[in-house]
Amino acid sequence: MSPNPDADLERLRAIALKLPEAAERSSHGSPGFFITKGRFFAYFWHDVHGDGETAVVVKTGGREEQAQLIEHDPDFYYSPPYLGPSGWVAMRVGPDADWDRVGDRVAQSWELVAPRRLLEAGGR
Repeated sequence: MSPNPDADLERLRAIALKLPEAAERSSHGSPGFFITKGRFFAYFWHDVHGDGETAVVVKTGGREEQAQLIEHDPDFYYSPPYLGPSGWVAMRVGPDADWDRVGDRVAQSWELVAPRRLLEAGGR
């Protein structure tokens, strides 16, 4: 668990809100990032239900991609409760997190939910 979740949330906020038409609102008590008038692409979770994790949760291309990510790096990725069965993946964050890597996955998640008009306009 991160010793400074507020700083981690600020880093995620800076990454997510740079994406076109991104906005933030609380979802089930956690900060969530979505495309205005659209779907969520990232969540910030800190010690959800006492799990001891601080994570950024993002959409993947599906269960196969999720499984590959977790198998490749289980210290970084894990299947989050509730969203895991839908192919989302959680990335553990904290003081030693690779925020470039986190940012890349957040952007990929954004692309998965972005409407065609944003993608055709050049996306991120």
